[in-house]
Amino acid sequence: MKYVALFSLILFFITGCSKELVFEHQRFAMTTSLPCKDHCPEITIKIPIAKEVPIVADSINKKVFSVLKKIIYFGEKPYAATNYRELTAAFIGSYEKLQRDFPSDTFGWEAKVEGSIKYQSANILNIEINHYTYTGGAHGYQGLRSLLFDPNSGASISIADLFIDKVAFTAFAEKKFRAKYKIPINKSINSTGLMFENEIFSLPQNIFYTDQGLLLYYNSYEVASYAEGTKEILLPYKEVADYLTIL
Repeated sequence: MKYVALFSLILFFITGCSKELVFEHQRFAMTTSLPCKDHCPEITIKIPIAKEVPIVADSINKKVFSVLKKIIYFGEKPYAATNYRELTAAFIGSYEKLQRDFPSDTFGWEAKVEGSIKYQSANILNIEINHYTYTGGAHGYQGLRSLLFDPNSGASISIADLFIDKVAFTAFAEKKFRAKYKIPINKSINSTGLMFENEIFSLPQNIFYTDQGLLLYYNSYEVASYAEGTKEILLPYKEVADYLTIL
């Protein structure tokens, strides 16, 4: 009996450890209950939820949710929501409160968030968050967020963690960026109208792993005006492999 129990325990751990991380796409949506004419305020969230490997999945899901809370809110700080249904309700609740207080100034609120698995390998998991929000003004804000994880532990990976020598990679990326956007090497990085802080080239806030290579993605307002839109550059892995800690 002792050996049978030991074998069963070993089999349990082998079976548990052999589970692979999987994702289930879930949708959360809500619209206002207040009367509205043309474009009723609404929020829609489509997001991949990690499953099957509890500790890893929990770490990934918590990070994704915390990022969405920073994207979807109105006011000075993120909502105190603890799940996606509460988050959608909080967004609509903000609209309805403002609409009651200032009915002539509040219309057309909208939030759309769609998450997807951008890239997944044995060493890295990249979740892309495509988001758009409008809470008044001339136009809404659309952007992409890159969330990087260790698929084995669920730990977040920062941009600094990606490079053996970040300074060397930044210098390499600047040459490629200047070549693509036709910025003379002997002139300021902002000489053609860009808005890099202190006129010094810097890596974007979001870097994506793709099947074709490493994508450096600058959202609107990050280094250019809204009218100029986003800036991006795709660097094939064969060109950047020597700079990366993770492939």
